Amino acid sequence: MVYPPVPPLDDRSQLIRENMSLVNLVVQRMIPQVPSFMTRDDMTSAAMVGLVDATKKYDLTKGTKFKTFAEYRIRGAIYDEMRKLDWFSRSLREKNRNLTQTMLKLERKLGHSPDENEMAEAMDMSLDEYHDLLGKVSHLGCVSLHETLDHTGEGRSFLDSLQDVDGPTPLDMIESQEITYIVADILEELSEKERLVIALYYYEELTQKEISEVIGVTEGRISQLHSQALTKLRVKLINADLYDNDEQY
Repeated sequence: MVYPPVPPLDDRSQLIRENMSLVNLVVQRMIPQVPSFMTRDDMTSAAMVGLVDATKKYDLTKGTKFKTFAEYRIRGAIYDEMRKLDWFSRSLREKNRNLTQTMLKLERKLGHSPDENEMAEAMDMSLDEYHDLLGKVSHLGCVSLHETLDHTGEGRSFLDSLQDVDGPTPLDMIESQEITYIVADILEELSEKERLVIALYYYEELTQKEISEVIGVTEGRISQLHSQALTKLRVKLINADLYDNDEQY
């Protein structure tokens, strides 16, 4: 791989100074998405690493604005830091994997995305117990569309799967209508509330508290809907044969 020439140190320092406000903005937006033990200082430190990395890897000839490129690198650095901290337990990983596997098998059996009652029955749970499970694994979904499907941090993410890997960055595509059309096909089978949660969370960048006020349900319920929607998206991608082996999920 041929990397773009590294900008002169003075130019990189200028880019860092000019985009310090972007660090604060991204951190502020992501605070609701991270686990409680990850402090704002942790996020800011990781975000600065992402900004510095962006100044080293930015290629002006690609036609992408530095701010757009830097925001993607900053977010990625914060996600990487969360993975390094290994903030979710092994038992929670297993619960999330079981949830995905159950939904995967049930969708293939029923021919449609299972609703909450069908999932609860398949998992031998009451509806309240199923909702409780969704709440517990909801933080696994906070990495959202950037989360790798194999949970290693090295595989392809949801957004990678929805883009041409040799084409624009995910943020470039989100800014275009193309990504909207692609995602729309996958989101079509989600419930109305699940689609609304995804739209408000990822496109309008509202917090879960703000979304709860818009929809008129509790913040905990928004967390459950968000978790279930992301699980359905993962299952859709697996069933679309985008991945060779679904046993690891």
